[in-house]
Amino acid sequence: MGLTRTEIFTEEQNRLSALLKAMAHPARIAILQQIISAKACICGDLVEELGLAQATISQHLKELKLAGIIQGTIEGVKVCYCINPETWSLLEKQFAAFMKAYQPEEKCC
Repeated sequence: MGLTRTEIFTEEQNRLSALLKAMAHPARIAILQQIISAKACICGDLVEELGLAQATISQHLKELKLAGIIQGTIEGVKVCYCINPETWSLLEKQFAAFMKAYQPEEKCC
């Protein structure tokens, strides 16, 4: 049986790809920006701040949580979300290394 697409790449390449894929939606970027600026958010607050439907916000939060970018704790009937510091640090290091790997040449195509 042949290799799957992900098996031919390194673990680091697959992980960075998965994290960036989870973030690759403007609503998710906006959600992350809100969580970062507020230090933590409750889903209802995000609905008010972003003007998106509750179901839409919930779906985006689910994707971010599944990727490990955010984490949540239950407070009564609400869930409070915050950035997962371990994943955020990993993403920062891997993406920075990826971006720094490019050194512009004087002459290019």
